[in-house]
Amino acid sequence: MIELINKGMYLVDGVPCETSDVPVEEAKKNTIAYGILQAHNVSGDPQKLQLKFDALISHDITYVGIIQQARASGMKKFPIPYAMTNCHNSLCAVGGTINEDDHVFGLSAAKKYGGIFVPPNVSVIHSYAREEMAACGKMILGSDSHTRYGALGTMAVGEGGPELAKQLLNNTWDNNMPEIVMVYLTGKPKKGIGPHDVAIALVGATFESGYVNNRVLEFVGPGVANLPIDFRNGIDVMTTETTCLSSIWQTDDITKGWFEVHERPEDYKELKPGKVAYYDRMIHIDLDKMESMIALPFHPSNAYTIHYFNEHKEELLQKLQEDAEKRYPNLKVDYMAHLKNDGVYATQGFMGGCAGGMFDSIQEAAAILDGKSTGNDYFSLSVYPTSIPVNLELTKIGATTKLLEAGAIIKPSFCGPCFGAGDTPANNGLSLRHATRNFPNRDGSKPGDGQFASVCLMDALSIAATAANGGKITAATDIDYDYERKPYHFDKAVYNKRIYYGFGKADENAELILGPNITDWPKMYELSDNLLVELAAVIHDPVTTTDELIPSGETSSLRSNPIKLSQFALSRRVPEYPGRANAIAAIEAERREGKKPQHLVDVLSKVGNADELMDNTQYGSCVFANKPGDGSAREQAASCQKVLGGFANICYEFATKRYRSNCINWGILPFTIDKDVEFNYEDGDCVFVPNIREAIKNGVENIPAKVICKNGNVEDLMLHVEGLTDDEKTIILEGCLMNYYASLNK
Repeated sequence: MIELINKGMYLVDGVPCETSDVPVEEAKKNTIAYGILQAHNVSGDPQKLQLKFDALISHDITYVGIIQQARASGMKKFPIPYAMTNCHNSLCAVGGTINEDDHVFGLSAAKKYGGIFVPPNVSVIHSYAREEMAACGKMILGSDSHTRYGALGTMAVGEGGPELAKQLLNNTWDNNMPEIVMVYLTGKPKKGIGPHDVAIALVGATFESGYVNNRVLEFVGPGVANLPIDFRNGIDVMTTETTCLSSIWQTDDITKGWFEVHERPEDYKELKPGKVAYYDRMIHIDLDKMESMIALPFHPSNAYTIHYFNEHKEELLQKLQEDAEKRYPNLKVDYMAHLKNDGVYATQGFMGGCAGGMFDSIQEAAAILDGKSTGNDYFSLSVYPTSIPVNLELTKIGATTKLLEAGAIIKPSFCGPCFGAGDTPANNGLSLRHATRNFPNRDGSKPGDGQFASVCLMDALSIAATAANGGKITAATDIDYDYERKPYHFDKAVYNKRIYYGFGKADENAELILGPNITDWPKMYELSDNLLVELAAVIHDPVTTTDELIPSGETSSLRSNPIKLSQFALSRRVPEYPGRANAIAAIEAERREGKKPQHLVDVLSKVGNADELMDNTQYGSCVFANKPGDGSAREQAASCQKVLGGFANICYEFATKRYRSNCINWGILPFTIDKDVEFNYEDGDCVFVPNIREAIKNGVENIPAKVICKNGNVEDLMLHVEGLTDDEKTIILEGCLMNYYASLNK
C-alpha cells in the first residue's frame, strides 16, 4: 500500500525519477512548499526561515493563555486575523462557571483587540479554518497540533501558544529550511475505503522510524484527482501523527470548486510543482491497494488492516493485554473480555471532530447504516458533525435522519471525545473512534482512580459497518451498501448570525472580562550563572506524549489558571511528580530569601564550595524522558513544569519541534544527551551545570555537567543544547518569553 523511498527524487513533468539535468539545489526551489515558505520568509536567508503568517487560530484551551502572554508583553491589537473557536472546553458543567468564563473572555478580547470569535459548538477549530480562513499559497499558525490545511493549498503549522504570541507581537516563527518529502499518490480507493484508512496506514509506515520527522509532506501525483476534498482533508489532518512539520497538496479543479462552494473563489489558485522539482525523500501511496485499517492502543502508528486484526485477534489482544499490564500494573485490564467466538466486540463508536466529522464521511456512514440498527446492547454510536453548516446540510440531505433511525446519537460540534472530555467509555471499555489519537488515557479514563479504557482508531465507514454488526469490528469493504455521494452546499448565513467578525475593529476602550479562574502567570526568574536541577520524574518509555506531560480531559478547564493546572503535570504517568517538584521549589524559595537550606549545602558541597555557589546557583526540578513531546501542541506541557519550578528537560531527542519550542519559550533548558549514554539515574539525583548562563549566551553546544547521586557518587555527564537562535538564547537567559518581551519594553 505504501512504499518509502529513502533517497532524493526528482519529479519531472509530474513523474518521479532519480536523475535530471537540473541541479538539485535549483530543482529544490520548484517544490510548492519552497515557494510558499520563501514567500513568507523575512530573514533574507532561504535556509534560515523567519516566517510571518497570514492568520492565526486557537481554541478555548489555549487562547486565554496566549492573549494573557501577548498583552503582558505589550500587545495593543491583533495585527493579523486571529480566530478563537470554542470547541474544546464547550462543556460548561465541569468546574462551575470557569469554561463559560473563558468564552466570555474570548469574546471580550475579540472586541478589544480586533479578533474573530466563534461561539461554542458552532464549529470545531480546523473546520472553521478550512471554511473561512484557508487560501491557496497562504500560511496559518494554530495553537493546536492538528493545524493542517494543506489539501486547500495552505501551509499550516501547529505550535505552542508562545509562538502565536510572537506573531501577535509582530515577530517571527523561526526554523531552518526543512526537507521536503514527495507523497506521490496513484490509483483510486475502492468502495468502503475512507480517509482514515489511508492516514492510519501512512502513520504506521512512517512514525516509528521518524521518516518524515520535522519535514514537510508535499502531496502530488495522479491519485490526488481521484479524491474529493473531504477525503484529502481527512488524510491531511492526520499528517500531524507522522511528526511532520507541515503539509501541502497540489491544487486542481476540485479544489477550485470547493472554494466556489464556500463563496471564496478569489482564494483559489493553482499550485503545482515546477517542471523539474527535487524532493529529499519520497513516499508512494497506491490508493488501489488500500485496505480498511485499525490503529490499536496506544498510538496511531500501531496500525494493522482490519482483516489482519481479525485473523490474529487472540495474539494481538494478548499483546495489548501485556502492554497495558506493564503500563498499569495496579489496574485490572481485560482485553480478552472483548473476544467472542465470532469476533472482537467494541463497546462504543465515535465519529467527529476535525478528522471524522466531515460531510462526506458522515453521509456515507449514514448510507451504510440506512435501515440497520446499532443494537440495544452495550455498543453505542455518537456522531459529531464538524460545524453547524455541515450539520445543517446533513440534515437537508436526510443523512441525519438515517443515523437517528439506526440508533446513533447526533451531538453538537465538539472536540471533547478526541482528547478525553466527552463520551468516555466505561471501565475496560473499548472505543472505536474516527479521531486523531488513541494515546493512553486519551479516552478520558483515570488510571489513578482505578479506571482503564482504551481507543482504537478506525475510519467512519468501518465504524458504521461495525455498528451495523452490533459492535463486532468489521471492515467497511466487507459489506454491501448503496451510496451515491451528494454534493455539499455551504450556508454562510448560519455563521453570519452567530460569529463575531472583529478583525480591523479593535476597540481599546472595550473591557477585557476576566472570570475568577483567569489568573496571571507567576513571577519567573532569569537564568542564573549555574544551574542545579533535581530529577523529579525519570521516564524510560520509548516516547512520552504531551497527554502524559499534562493530561487532557477535564483538567482542560483549568488551563486559564497556571498554578492550579500545574498540579496535574505528569499526574497520570508519574503521580509523585507534582509533589516532588513543589518540594524542590520550596527549597529554592528559601534560597532566594537568603537562607542556606541544608539539602542544597549537602548537594553543592559535592561539586565545590557550597557557600560560594549558593548565591549564583538556581535550583529547580527536571524531567528526564527518552523522547518527550509527541502529540499535542499544548504549551502547558512545558509551562506547568516551569510553574512548578522546572528548569530543564534531559532527553535523547525531542519528539517534535513544537514541544522543544515550548520548553525554550518557557525558559526550560532543552538538554539532550548522546544516544550511547546510559541514563541510569533516578528521582532525587541531581545534575549540576556550572557556568550555564555563559554557555547559553555564547552559543556553547556541548556543556559538561556533574550528576550528584543520592548515594554520594558524582559522575560526569555531557549535555548538549544545539541550534539555538539568538532570540532563543535571550529567551532562556531572561527566564521565559514574557520576560524577554518585558526586557524589550523597559
